[in-house]
This record gives sequence, structure tokens and C-alpha cells, in this order.
Amino acid sequence: MGTMDQITAKLGGKQGSDGGVASLQKLVSSSGGLQGLTSKLASSGLGQQVQSWVGHGDNQPVSGSQVQQAMDPGQINSMAKQAGMTPEETSDHVAQALPHMVDQATPEGQMPAPPNDPFSKGMESVKRMLKL
Repeated sequence: MGTMDQITAKLGGKQGSDGGVASLQKLVSSSGGLQGLTSKLASSGLGQQVQSWVGHGDNQPVSGSQVQQAMDPGQINSMAKQAGMTPEETSDHVAQALPHMVDQATPEGQMPAPPNDPFSKGMESVKRMLKL
């Protein structure tokens, strides 16, 4: 597992970390924001993991195959193409990034309301949240 900066750089392909952050921000936004994304993951059987990311304590991991099952394949394929990776590799990197991203977006242990969701505010807000 890499650092968040390494993960976003891989997801960004030739565009580097900024491209990876933009891809992650787009993934979350197109999933209905942070609440939509976490609802989608929870309804795919990852509720316990999502709760660990939002709550205080250790973040439970998810696998790339779990991410592939929960997310829209078109989104994963688009990210993979942009990064020059296979969908499986992309899903693995997203799986590494998700626990940290959700944890950072929920420092009080609660889901932010849509206007306060860093993912709804754009890439610079996400970069600040992830300290990149």
C-alpha cells in the first residue's frame, strides 16, 4: 500500500497526483457526493467498512474486487483508461484510497452535509482535505 500521494499519482497516470485527485473527485461527485458513494458501498455489503472509515478508530480495508462490484464499471474503466492501467489495477488503487478519503472527510465521525462535502466543492478542496 502506498501513501495517498503515491496512490493519487498512479490514478492520475501522465497527469500525476492532480489527475488522480481529479479522478477521485469525479468518481465521488458522480456517485452522488460522499453520502451517495458511501450509501452505494454500504448497499453493496461494505457497510461495516464504511462505518469504520466514518467513525473513530481503525479503518477496515476493502479490496479492489469489492470496489468493482460496488461501483459503476464505466467509471472504473474511464479512470483506468486515463491512468493507463487495467480496471483491476485501478480498482485496487481506489480501494486503497477510499478508507483514507472518507476518514479525512469525516473528522467528527459524521457525514458532512452536501454543501460541506469537500467533494462537492471541487478538486482544490479535496486536495486540501487529503493534505496533498
